[in-house]
Amino acid sequence: MKRLKQLPEFIRFVMVGILATALHYGIYFLLQRFINVNVAYTLGYALSFIANFYLTAYFTFGKKPSWGKAFGFGGAHLFNYLLHIGLLNTFLWMGISKPYAPIPVFAIAIPVNFLLVRFVFTSKRK
Repeated sequence: MKRLKQLPEFIRFVMVGILATALHYGIYFLLQRFINVNVAYTLGYALSFIANFYLTAYFTFGKKPSWGKAFGFGGAHLFNYLLHIGLLNTFLWMGISKPYAPIPVFAIAIPVNFLLVRFVFTSKRK
């Protein structure tokens, strides 16, 4: 029963994740042609992070954003960002072209991020 209760939350998380990922990838895709791929990826990540935080708080979990949640979300995303950058550079090293290298990164990192962010927004501490 608990899993059934979490299904709408997971669906909302996926919707927010798709939007944040599209924003991240769109910024990266535009910038990677003109600047270093790591800088382009980081700028896309940072901008999508801000949108993601507010959408995750209000829409996914129905919670009011707070500084505590912002720090927890930021901590989860710091780990996630390092995972993203490591994977991005690994896939680039493996020969995947710059425009497509983020795609397998997202496939690996997004499920990890869900678990981390869910913990931040559903833990009982204030």
